[in-house]
Amino acid sequence: MTAPADVLRLLLEKEKTVATAESCTGGLLGKLLTDVPGSSAAYLGGVISYTCPVKERLLGVDPETLRELGAVSKPVARQMAEGARTRIGADFGVGITGLAGPDSDGSGKPVGLVYVALAGDGWTVCDELHLQGDRAAIREAACGRALQMLADALA
Repeated sequence: MTAPADVLRLLLEKEKTVATAESCTGGLLGKLLTDVPGSSAAYLGGVISYTCPVKERLLGVDPETLRELGAVSKPVARQMAEGARTRIGADFGVGITGLAGPDSDGSGKPVGLVYVALAGDGWTVCDELHLQGDRAAIREAACGRALQMLADALA
């Protein structure tokens, strides 16, 4: 996993900021970033949007998209990232939604299906991940991918 300290160093070097919107990771990405001393210079904050109403109200995720595709979908991850970026006022926004298990949510989507999105000014990318392991391993791997995406965007 790309070290959070390395991502923060890149953000500071480029004078950029990031905000997060997390569902299945429950704030783990924000924790990893804020564990680094001085992170407040680049990490502006985050939303743990564990429910659909919070995704709608705080991040501006389209309720119709949530109804049609469910919370675990590429469009929702993209909208979460874009909402975090614009509503918190950061240069980058990260959105993570998925199923960390141990059980599925009844949607028929498998445990380990996670979408990680990164939004910048005028662009958004999203990766679909099929992760293995227990709940902790899935959450850590999702955060690792988010950190790598952010590092790549800053390189």
